[in-house]
Amino acid sequence: MSWARIMAPVAGGQADQAVIAAGAALAKAFDAELACVHAPADVADLMPWMGEGFMGGVQVTALESLKEAAAEGARAVERAVAEAGYRKAKVVNLDSPVWAGLAMEGRLSDVIVFDTPAARGRGPLAEAFQQMVADEQRPVVVARPGLKVGGVALVAWDGGKEASRAMRTSLPLLQKASSVIVAGAPSASSRSFDLDRLVEFLAARGVKAKVRKLEGSSDAASLILGAAGEAGADLVVAGAFGHPRLQEFIFGGTTRSLLNADGPSLFLSH
Repeated sequence: MSWARIMAPVAGGQADQAVIAAGAALAKAFDAELACVHAPADVADLMPWMGEGFMGGVQVTALESLKEAAAEGARAVERAVAEAGYRKAKVVNLDSPVWAGLAMEGRLSDVIVFDTPAARGRGPLAEAFQQMVADEQRPVVVARPGLKVGGVALVAWDGGKEASRAMRTSLPLLQKASSVIVAGAPSASSRSFDLDRLVEFLAARGVKAKVRKLEGSSDAASLILGAAGEAGADLVVAGAFGHPRLQEFIFGGTTRSLLNADGPSLFLSH
């Protein structure tokens, strides 16, 4: 099992360099294509206040400014990709409607890479992160500094469908990990689950894992992050909990805590 296409949404700013570097590190491990998808501000967002059949001077100026910013952003992305030096990287520039283009690119990718600010709801790609996780239900990597493929991976397990989806879609990474830990806190969960069953599941797929039973009934995120820190984990695999409401994505407490903590990189699937 492997990945063939890694997607890194970018906005045409300085923050793109770190995301592209993380995407390249991930793609290189699988000799995969790295699609750097430029998602500029969408001119369609101006339509509600332009009026039907009329564009005044202010609206025309705003429209031209967005087009110029998109062109400059595209040039910046091209430079950043060239500087990254990954031979299988390509740039995809999206046109309006950007939302639909992002969705299609995500559906044609194995995993999507974001940085911490976007995952915490800040910056121009915050809505893209919410879209990929909530609406598209695509697996995402939240890349923290020093993202490492082939290090220690901790799988947070509670037997639920979100955790199952995250674990199964992360298998290519788990198969490359130097060590895999299956961690769960039965006392902090309303579900009944057996950590050893997951170890058996992974073993049948070439992943040797060991169990770490987390004691305590406090919030699961604190227990997971504590275990990840003690194990020196480079990656935490977890299900993402939340639901879309209007245009805001409301994360569950565990997911929010994982995103807000300065811990290892995250592999999330909703």
